[in-house]
Amino acid sequence: MRTKFSSRLLAASSVLALGMTATACGGAKTGDTATSESCVDTSGDTIKIGFLNSLSGTMAISETTVFKSLSMAAEEINADGGVLGKKLEIVSEDGQSEPTVFAEKATKLIQDDCVAAVFGGWTSSSRKAMLPVFEGNDALLFYPVQYEGLESSHNIFYTGATTNQQIIPALDFLKQEKKIESIFLVGSDYVFPRTANKIIKQYAAANGIEVLGEEYQPLGSTDFGTVVDKVKAAGADAVFNTLNGDSNVAFFKEYKGKGLTASAMPVLSVSIAEEEVPGVGVGNLEGQYTAWNYYQTIDSPANQKFVTDFKAANGAKAVTSDPMEAAYTSLHLWKGMVEKADSFAVEDVIDASDGVTYDAPEGTVAVDGENHHIAKTALIGQVNSEGLIDTVWSSDKPIEPDPYLKSYDWWKN
Repeated sequence: MRTKFSSRLLAASSVLALGMTATACGGAKTGDTATSESCVDTSGDTIKIGFLNSLSGTMAISETTVFKSLSMAAEEINADGGVLGKKLEIVSEDGQSEPTVFAEKATKLIQDDCVAAVFGGWTSSSRKAMLPVFEGNDALLFYPVQYEGLESSHNIFYTGATTNQQIIPALDFLKQEKKIESIFLVGSDYVFPRTANKIIKQYAAANGIEVLGEEYQPLGSTDFGTVVDKVKAAGADAVFNTLNGDSNVAFFKEYKGKGLTASAMPVLSVSIAEEEVPGVGVGNLEGQYTAWNYYQTIDSPANQKFVTDFKAANGAKAVTSDPMEAAYTSLHLWKGMVEKADSFAVEDVIDASDGVTYDAPEGTVAVDGENHHIAKTALIGQVNSEGLIDTVWSSDKPIEPDPYLKSYDWWKN
């Protein structure tokens, strides 16, 4: 029986129209539900899946490694016999860091390539653009990146953190461990930072933290002189950074250039992981904080194997990170769902999803079949002199996903 989910769509109307008019392969669509059968071909020795990542544009600095980790997961699964005895055949598309392109490529993968599931997306704008496409075609998207929450979809599985697994633990760390009383918000101008900052401001108001400023720059912007001047003049105890992509390079170079330091005014970032550190510059980031659910430095057999295998495939200097680990995990979770369902059919896979687990590099994760998120341990890290990130605080155990923040009194109204 299909569970009903609510979705809060903020995509541009043109993208929404594209998604709502899309139909499943070979059939029509009535209202909000696809009525035709899937065109996925399960008759042969292979099954097609789609990888949809930005391999060009401002987000390529982050998404290229996600593609590489997905490819590694697919190779592992194929070497182990595939899924239900079928080898995975990858169809890859470049989202080009543009939400409309993500929607177009998702439609192609579903309708023309007839893939069983799609893995990818990064920015919330790309996810919001794709959401009506997947719902309209009753297809599956596995989205691997932390996001602002306040969403759940019957057709999306979210293997990155939702708000209560990253942003709120990050705020708890700043309040309880760093004893901050004021904060400055800096972000890219799109869905995730603006929604995240609304949540941060509600948390701040409920916890006696003063928000001294809030600045946004277009995604991909490299002009941060005025923004950093405002940050410096405000004199906040800390900066909460929701910039995405290569804008972080310009921001942190400007930050250090104007004499701001991690010890005097720390920055806590939620979109800078190990692969971005070299681009931003270790000297610009050393000592600064990040909030994720996985770091390369996690000391466990599963993670040591993951890191070793990734370096073997991509070179000794390659690093692992949270989004790529969540993407890698998503493919293994899909395999587990399909095998539990004994079927590639979307509804069968969804019905079988609840409780599916995987011993991931971040630790054992389990799928919540109701909201399609997974339980995750929150980690606060600090960039070290080698460009890796050391855990300085942990939630100790996985946090159950609460995408709508139902358990927080300060958000209920």
